[in-house]
Amino acid sequence: MEIKRIAEERIKILFKYAFEYAKKDLELSRKYVELARKIAMRANIRLKNLKRKFCKYCNTPLIFGYTARVRLDKRHKTINVTCLVCNRTKRYPYK
Repeated sequence: MEIKRIAEERIKILFKYAFEYAKKDLELSRKYVELARKIAMRANIRLKNLKRKFCKYCNTPLIFGYTARVRLDKRHKTINVTCLVCNRTKRYPYK
């Protein structure tokens, strides 16, 4: 249990730094997200509340208006989040 607690603290710190440095140095920010994901996989920790905050393809932190574009698709009732680095789109349903 001690390993999971330490890993969770480290993941929080890495994501905080990733969003802090996203506008200054995007490559460093992507490295922080990649490292946090590796720690989570090794310690078997789910990234529940952080899952929508980064692109799973290129590890870019998604800052709306800077590294991500958000659109509502009324016809399909989805929120479309497009990563502006790799141009991949994730779709999340809404009611």
